[in-house]
Amino acid sequence: MAELSATTRRARELFAPLGPTYDRYASLLSFGQDPRWRAFLVSRVPADAQRVLDVATGTAAVAIRLAQANPERTVVGIDQSPEMLAAGRAHVEAAGLAERIELREGRAEQLPTGEGEFDALTFTYLLRYVDDPGATLRGLARAVRPGGVVAMLEFGLPRGVWRALWELYVRVGLPLAGGVVSPAWRDVGSFLGPSIRGFHERLPAPRLLELWREAGIEDVRARRLSLGGGLVVWGRRA
Repeated sequence: MAELSATTRRARELFAPLGPTYDRYASLLSFGQDPRWRAFLVSRVPADAQRVLDVATGTAAVAIRLAQANPERTVVGIDQSPEMLAAGRAHVEAAGLAERIELREGRAEQLPTGEGEFDALTFTYLLRYVDDPGATLRGLARAVRPGGVVAMLEFGLPRGVWRALWELYVRVGLPLAGGVVSPAWRDVGSFLGPSIRGFHERLPAPRLLELWREAGIEDVRARRLSLGGGLVVWGRRA
């Protein structure tokens, strides 16, 4: 297995202890927007997609929404963090979906799946943690059958006056608010701003959409949510 990058190792260390509280405080610190963004992501997946892969599934929040959207759908969730997956399995059990959601440990760069195995694929807050986003996207697309949907949720960068307010929040407000919760959340709050900013500097919107097309994904669309704070991109495998 390829060695993890420094950014990936840092993210893994930061998020590992947060599984039991992740969903609650991710919603709180995003002013209730994170669940709304995830719901929109799930709405991009066609209702008749029977088998769906959710990459970087974390605590299985998206996987659970995907299964709830279609009572005949099965979902496989993949994440590299055993701690997050433990919290995810507890959530799946509590939702009564253990028979339709399977959670596996694995990395997006080396998916433990077959080519064209799934009708659709979702991933959340992933590409800024991989060394080669283009290669990762190509691998994700290969897991989906031709015509199947690939959809992504990522933090966006607001525009205009909202950008200044966003910068103030991620530089000052988010670390302070996270510190009220716990030292671990304070560290995550300090990490997120530079991580999001760096991602968009490396992959500005035109280049990001170009990578999707280079991965063999057609009809690529993007939607900014909540004044630009959330970004959903989706398309169909050629």
